[in-house]
Amino acid sequence: MGLCLLLMSAWSLKAQEASFRAEAPSKVVMGQQFQLSYVFANMDPKDFRAPEFEDFEVLFGPSTSVSSSTQIIQGKRTSSVERRYTYYLAPKKEGTFTIPAASATLKKDKISSNTLSITVLPQDNPANNQSQSSGAASSQSASSTALSSENLFIRAIASKTKVYEQEAIVLTYKLYTRLDVAGLSNVKFPEYKGFMVQEIEAPAEAQWDMENYKGLNYRTVVLKQNVLFPQQQGTLNIESGSFDVVVRVRNQAGRSRSIFDDFFDTYQDVNKTLTSNPISIQVEAFPFGKPASFHPFSGSLSMTSSISATSLKADEALTLTLTLKGNGNMKMLKTPDIKFPADFDVYDPKANNQFKTTTKGVSGSKTIEYLVIPRYAGQFDIPAVEVSYFDLESKSYKTLRSEAYHLDVARSDNAESAMISGNYTAAKENVRVLGQDIRYIKTGDLSLKPSPVYIYAAAWFPWAFILPFCLFVVILLLYRKQIKANADLVRQRTRKANKVAVKRLKRAAGYLKQNDRAHFYEEVLKALWGYTSDKLNIPLSALSKDNVDAELARCQVSEEVRKAYMDILEICEFEQYAPGQANQTMDDLYAKTTDVMDKMESTIKK
Repeated sequence: MGLCLLLMSAWSLKAQEASFRAEAPSKVVMGQQFQLSYVFANMDPKDFRAPEFEDFEVLFGPSTSVSSSTQIIQGKRTSSVERRYTYYLAPKKEGTFTIPAASATLKKDKISSNTLSITVLPQDNPANNQSQSSGAASSQSASSTALSSENLFIRAIASKTKVYEQEAIVLTYKLYTRLDVAGLSNVKFPEYKGFMVQEIEAPAEAQWDMENYKGLNYRTVVLKQNVLFPQQQGTLNIESGSFDVVVRVRNQAGRSRSIFDDFFDTYQDVNKTLTSNPISIQVEAFPFGKPASFHPFSGSLSMTSSISATSLKADEALTLTLTLKGNGNMKMLKTPDIKFPADFDVYDPKANNQFKTTTKGVSGSKTIEYLVIPRYAGQFDIPAVEVSYFDLESKSYKTLRSEAYHLDVARSDNAESAMISGNYTAAKENVRVLGQDIRYIKTGDLSLKPSPVYIYAAAWFPWAFILPFCLFVVILLLYRKQIKANADLVRQRTRKANKVAVKRLKRAAGYLKQNDRAHFYEEVLKALWGYTSDKLNIPLSALSKDNVDAELARCQVSEEVRKAYMDILEICEFEQYAPGQANQTMDDLYAKTTDVMDKMESTIKK
């Protein structure tokens, strides 16, 4: 009957993809047996040959089995058939060993399975195990006393504890258990003060593994992994986390063990709160001798550049592209500043980030497009761009340099633009006679009227010329004054600096009410840097804490106000990436920011 069903399935149903694979646990314990299976999916091979198991003892096998399954999804039926050859093996020694591929013949073709790598862990060390009985001893210990920290704990593991600024650290939280864990709740990971944090995406399902730790074998699972980038030098501490674990233990009821106990024992769930170990990270400052083009970046980096054209006409758009690729804190990599010719219209650069966070850190590329428009004809040079970073492999500074470009800008076809650039040639149009009309002489009776009094003889006639002329002179003077004021861009920026900053702070207040922490700190930071740039006439690309502090001191801003200004900058920079703080902290920061800007506005005289 089973054979008939199998033949009917093969005739009427569409089989799934065929494969030949080997299956076995990746880790086993010395002295324990395990299963190794060779699976033929949707194929019927001949002449199956297993490899030599040099490092393992064959206890039994191969045993063969055949199974089939059918699925109906949205009216479409599919079937699959699996043939298994199973061996029961036991390791001969500890270590990591490779089991070669098995082979078989399918339609006169030789096919091979995958190879397997198996790690043999040592047995539990009796000196570290209070009872050498297997599962029963652990259950008795768990049910009779508080769950032992030897059988269940959580480790916080840092890939490095001594790093440079901006160097990546992989922080892993791993659960170790010799008991039956039923669940995990109320998870509270610590705050990472002084670090920028990037979370590594976890798999959809927990991947359990085995590990020998301090002489005992544990089932382990990774709870969370983060990549941390230290933002300051010194000793940074990562505090303990808190985790509530539910463990399923057996109730023994005070009876002596018998072969029937497994049928009558009951289980109960026991809650236990675990804390992870704290970690201290020693962060070294960047070495002395930073290049002028240094970016606060540690890792590996490369740079390429390209330009859309080197020969073009005035008023045509030009795109220069820089691509930075590397491994490190790519998200904090600043956009390089390119010194374009003064007569170019330069637009804000557009960055396209493609980053990937893994256990090896953050890697990827940052592509920046600079859009400019030359307004005049001539020969122009775009200088090379330099980006310096700290290379972790050589423990030294390295400087990347892009290409320099020479541009040949021709005269624009636009007549107005050509006139502005000094190459204007008046476009003349030949005079054409469109037509002539003949006015005929009127004939017949004429009605004659007396001649009127001429307007220029009236007393008000002179004033009709004098008053418009005076009004024109007044308007001209006011217009020229306005043009002069608008031409003074520095004065305009300085005058409107506080107004622009107040608008940004109002937006920050809106984000504060919405408890939108990330946008709040971003708007406060933009308000401070924008106000300083406009008020002190310093380009945003040239702003730094050192030159701003020196310029504020020159403008007689008090040391107290300057210190408060720098404190707000540091808080905003850190809080953009650190875990969220309380709303009260954001309220205080907003009040402090408005107070500092009011004092600076009343002091700086520009």
